[in-house]
Amino acid sequence: MWKYYALLSAFFAAVTAILAKAGVKGISGNVATAVRTFIVLIMAWFIVIFAGQLKEVKSIGRENLIFLVLSGLAAGLSWLFYFKALETGDVSKVAPIDKISIVLVMIFAFIFLNEPMSLKTVLGGTLIAAGAILLAL
Repeated sequence: MWKYYALLSAFFAAVTAILAKAGVKGISGNVATAVRTFIVLIMAWFIVIFAGQLKEVKSIGRENLIFLVLSGLAAGLSWLFYFKALETGDVSKVAPIDKISIVLVMIFAFIFLNEPMSLKTVLGGTLIAAGAILLAL
C-alpha cells in the first residue's frame, strides 16, 4: 500500500510545484509560503479531527515532539527557500534541483537511521542526482 501513497505523494508534489509557481507570481515567496502553510495547517487538523485522532495528541512523547518540531522547522525552511527559488526561476529547473533532496534522504537514512544502502540504491541515487544536475544546467 505504501507504494500507492508514494505515487500519490509524487503526483500531488508535481501539482503543488505548478500551482506554487502560478501562485507566487507578483508576491514574495515569504507571503506565498505563509498562505500555503496556513492552508496545510487547517487541512491537517481537519483530517485529525475527522479521523477521530485528536485524543492521540495527548500521547505524543517528549522525543516525538522534539523530532516533529525540528522536522516542522526544516520543512518551513525548505518551503521558504523553494518559494524564493520559484520567484525568479523556472519551475522546470527549480523542481529537479529540489528533488536532489531524494539523494540526501537516502544518504541521511543510511547514516542516521542505519537503513541499508544497496548497489541499486546507490545507482538510483546517482542517476537522480545526475538527472537533476543535467536539467538545472
